[in-house]
Amino acid sequence: MTSEPKNSPFPHEEGINEFLRICDAFYPADAVDAPIEQQRSWYDALCARFDRELPVGLTFFNEMLSVPTRRYRPAALETSTLLLYLHGGGFVVGSLQSHHAICAEIADQAKAELVSVDYRLAPEHVWPAQTDDCFGVLKHLLAEGRKIVVIGDSAGGTLAAGLTLRAREEGLSGIIGQVLIYPGLGGDLVSGSYEEMANAPGLTTADVAYYRSVLKAPADEPVAHPLLTSDLSNLPPAYITVAHFDPLRDDGQDYAQRLQAVGVSVVYRDEPQMVHAWLRARHMSQGAQEAFQALCEAVREFAAAE
Repeated sequence: MTSEPKNSPFPHEEGINEFLRICDAFYPADAVDAPIEQQRSWYDALCARFDRELPVGLTFFNEMLSVPTRRYRPAALETSTLLLYLHGGGFVVGSLQSHHAICAEIADQAKAELVSVDYRLAPEHVWPAQTDDCFGVLKHLLAEGRKIVVIGDSAGGTLAAGLTLRAREEGLSGIIGQVLIYPGLGGDLVSGSYEEMANAPGLTTADVAYYRSVLKAPADEPVAHPLLTSDLSNLPPAYITVAHFDPLRDDGQDYAQRLQAVGVSVVYRDEPQMVHAWLRARHMSQGAQEAFQALCEAVREFAAAE
């Protein structure tokens, strides 16, 4: 198989391309043009397609912590640190169920309890409903006296980074790590990876613009667009992983560089053959599997450092 040209927005790993073919069958490329309920129906069906059996011995239950949450407890628990997971979906789709198996596997491999948040979605609830919901859960968990590792993918990565900023501004301690998975952090939409990967499979720059417009966060709000933050010092150590074939790629890279510049410990990975949402491909793509293992190991190391 010949490789794609260097500037192509398409990977050549067969596993990730098979993943994309399956995604296309469930979630049309023009999905953002459909009514919200249709988008959610397609997304739920897509997520169900990649469901997996949960790890042996892992248990979970739903609870209300100001908003609905789901708590996962692995069979082997090695730390009292809690993992706080914020799901992706452009703030428009996604739920406790959409990331159920992902959360279960992270909890199991990190050997730590994990809480997933069912924050309110746009357009019914615009900014700052999403960050307020997640911050309320964070404060509840910190009040338990637990150390927290915040984790988020895509829109959830936006929320996770924003929570660390809010916690710092309010003088809250207890967040000992932030794990940002192909996060959207407020890049300019017209340069770098937003231009190079404008038509990447799985997520386009036009899609990113759509999700921002639906969320209605102020353009100058650093919690919604963490790259706007003038001072990134005194934030928790970070693990940032991005997909090379993703318009959001440079957001993660730029944020990692700025954190490192002010002395924050950062591990940064650009997954060379990955596309946006590669988490779901972790059982069918070698690159996604390796990226997921590295992610889980980073989470475990954060949690063990309590």
